[in-house]
Amino acid sequence: MLDLRRLKYLVTVADEGHITRAAERLGIQQPPLTRQIRSLEDELGVALFERLPRGVVPTEAGRVVVEEARDVLARAERIRETAQRAARGEQGRLAVGYTSSAAFHPFVTQQIRAFRESRPGVLLALAEDGTPELLAALKEERLDAAFIRSTSSDVTGLSIDRLLEEKMMAAVPAGHRLAGAHGKVALADLAEETFVFYRRPSGPGLYDAIMAACLAAGFSPNVGQEAPRLSSTLSLVASGLGVTITPASMQRMNVEGVAFVRLKGAKGLAAPLLLATRKRDRSILVERFRREVRAAAEALKQAAE
Repeated sequence: MLDLRRLKYLVTVADEGHITRAAERLGIQQPPLTRQIRSLEDELGVALFERLPRGVVPTEAGRVVVEEARDVLARAERIRETAQRAARGEQGRLAVGYTSSAAFHPFVTQQIRAFRESRPGVLLALAEDGTPELLAALKEERLDAAFIRSTSSDVTGLSIDRLLEEKMMAAVPAGHRLAGAHGKVALADLAEETFVFYRRPSGPGLYDAIMAACLAAGFSPNVGQEAPRLSSTLSLVASGLGVTITPASMQRMNVEGVAFVRLKGAKGLAAPLLLATRKRDRSILVERFRREVRAAAEALKQAAE
């Protein structure tokens, strides 16, 4: 079987045109090098070099074999470099998921962009889904990491890093009585409103937090419409079908016909941003992503103090 060492000997002899000089360049003795070249010729069944009084030159077959050997050595070097980049977390594939609301948080987009720019050799695959679906995809190894909003679903075998929290706001139709309110309005001011919520299975954590905050404010929300995604609720609000409570970052959707109003008296009502990864079988690439995301979140929190 041909090995890389003998191919390297072959190419070096061809480049030097002299066995002794090639041996010096390779750091070995001339007799062992001569034996290796002859052994290779015997294995291939052809003469690779024509022996001359002052050196050697490749035969016609030798020239073809030398060029093939150069290609093989180059590919082997690329494999080595690829393996080293992968070991450093600079090569490979990273599948990252996010909920529809997390997608609009500037921190999420910043971290994905920063990781992509710092590691151009990494194929970054992105997927949007509900929290239960994202967590299932992590467990089934279809995703490597996911930005989520809650941990109400089963998180067995997963690590959950609490990154940031953001305020919640009321989203009302543009012509609503509270649309032009200056300052904050009380959550209780929405007691008589019809609410548009997204379905609880899609985001049980935020859904339950909003319901709890409303009950603490003295009322049970009248839910008139439900949407499959948090982002879809804003379209229903714009249509005048009700009001909703949403993370502040959802303002970035710029939905025409929707006004956002700051809330007061909504104790404990906040939208967490979490990063979920598997506890086991976490690759170097995933670990680098997790570490950098956590560090960036910590830096933001310290800057806000």
